[in-house]
Amino acid sequence: MAQTFVVINDTTLRDGEQTAGVAFTAEERIAIARALSEAGVPEMEVGIPVMGPEERENIQAIAQLGLPSELMVWGRMCDADLDAAAGCGAHTVNLSIPVSDIQIRHKLGRERDWVLRTITHFVNRALDLDLDVCVGGEDASRADMDFLLRVLETAELAGARRFRFADTLGLLDPFTTFKRISQLREASDLELEMHAHNDLGLATANTLAAVLAGASHINTTVNGLGERAGNAALEESVAAMHHLYNIETGIDSRRFPEISRLVAIASGRPVPVNKSIVGDAVFTHESGIHVDGLIKNPLNYQGLAPEEVGRTHTLVLGKHSGSSAVMQAYAWLGIALTEFEAKTLLARIREHAVATKQTPSSADLERFYLEAMPRAQAQS
Repeated sequence: MAQTFVVINDTTLRDGEQTAGVAFTAEERIAIARALSEAGVPEMEVGIPVMGPEERENIQAIAQLGLPSELMVWGRMCDADLDAAAGCGAHTVNLSIPVSDIQIRHKLGRERDWVLRTITHFVNRALDLDLDVCVGGEDASRADMDFLLRVLETAELAGARRFRFADTLGLLDPFTTFKRISQLREASDLELEMHAHNDLGLATANTLAAVLAGASHINTTVNGLGERAGNAALEESVAAMHHLYNIETGIDSRRFPEISRLVAIASGRPVPVNKSIVGDAVFTHESGIHVDGLIKNPLNYQGLAPEEVGRTHTLVLGKHSGSSAVMQAYAWLGIALTEFEAKTLLARIREHAVATKQTPSSADLERFYLEAMPRAQAQS
């Protein structure tokens, strides 16, 4: 049976902050946590306790807010990280361990059996500390599938609640993602969480493929923030699941613009104007054919209603505009144009756009009208 609900575990405050050069203040972390929770994000990964006392204080401050969202912290599968995670007020700990042969051998200097023993030991230790456990499979996308199935079996037998499939280097495509998550879903009753990186620009696509294959949870970040090319974007993943697959998340997507602005300011990473869902220009139209179609019926050129994600259509005038857009723009100024007048003004608007590289303001439009209409009336 197809899924009807997927749990978002947003990691803006952990993996998002691991973006090179990004550091949130305590106040910014609290503001982001509040905004995400108020939008209905059910789970948040809020930090790395072993980083030190200040990090733990920030995590505790978020926990003390009493938000309805479940809180997760991240750590490696070692004593220092687990001890630091205890007492932070988080409900769940993600204990990460490499599961690909290249990282097991060349990062840890260990063998596969050591990984399995370590999982059993630290899952049991975390449960003794009253923490729910997600076993984070670092570099899972490069792991041998037979070994990965043993990892899930070991985690489940030890009492873990969830397995995080991490495409740590962002190397997967949606087809391979679907196949691998399907295999894991068929073999295990654990919650499965997809953690996608965007190195090839496929993080959101891979996340959706994982959902269709049976992933119960997905990691996201606001604006796709994250290490290197970033993670799957919250706004893209949620909008796509709602709109394409009728999969619910419990998240109010109309909150995305305000959350996006908050994180952009806190991270010092401006949102590109053409960034899907939250970019300033993504519901802005200039092309004459598109504007004419939108005016006649928005469904002509509307695949996603902007109101679903807290936006509205914006029509601008420029080099590629047509007379319908000109008539509409002047109508908003209280000036009714004939078709002839609109075509006359369109030539002036295009000249302005080429010369200034800007769309004309309302004052510009009024000036163009006053300048051009006596001449147009004389010609008519």
